[in-house]
Amino acid sequence: MHVGQIMTADCANGEGMRVSVFVSGCTNHCKGCFQPETWEFDYGKLYDKEMEDFIIKELSESYYHGITILGGEPFEPTNQRELIGLIRRVKKECPDKTIWMYTGFTYDRDLVEGGCRYTDVTDEILDSLDILVDGRYVEELKNIGLNFRGSENQRIIDMKATRREGSVVLSPWNN
Repeated sequence: MHVGQIMTADCANGEGMRVSVFVSGCTNHCKGCFQPETWEFDYGKLYDKEMEDFIIKELSESYYHGITILGGEPFEPTNQRELIGLIRRVKKECPDKTIWMYTGFTYDRDLVEGGCRYTDVTDEILDSLDILVDGRYVEELKNIGLNFRGSENQRIIDMKATRREGSVVLSPWNN
């Protein structure tokens, strides 16, 4: 896996101050994507232990509310298999931090068993998330007034409630 960018002190991609990790590789290729360079799987720097250690050390600072993982596309199968290690470390070493993830795929269609992006680690990732912002970016539905999303079809899903209830529960951030 490659990472195109790590943003520290980011407040645009989730609640509070965040460390945002932009992974590379995306097969969605949404028209109007704000980071088309991240479509390439080898864009940016190779993800390694040194980078992961930096992310964890930075995230450990008291002023961070959590981490956001976006891209590119975190739910590309190769990215999932790398990200699960980072997510496990965040849960263990920074348990008070929230985890947000963005995907162009749809939670209840693509990320469920039998879905096009379901892997052996998808459920563990989904169980670890606090918030999932799902859905392709649709340029014709662009709305700059939305909280933490770019187009009106995208949803901000409360993953703890969703996993508990067994159906999608939207976050109050959707309003």
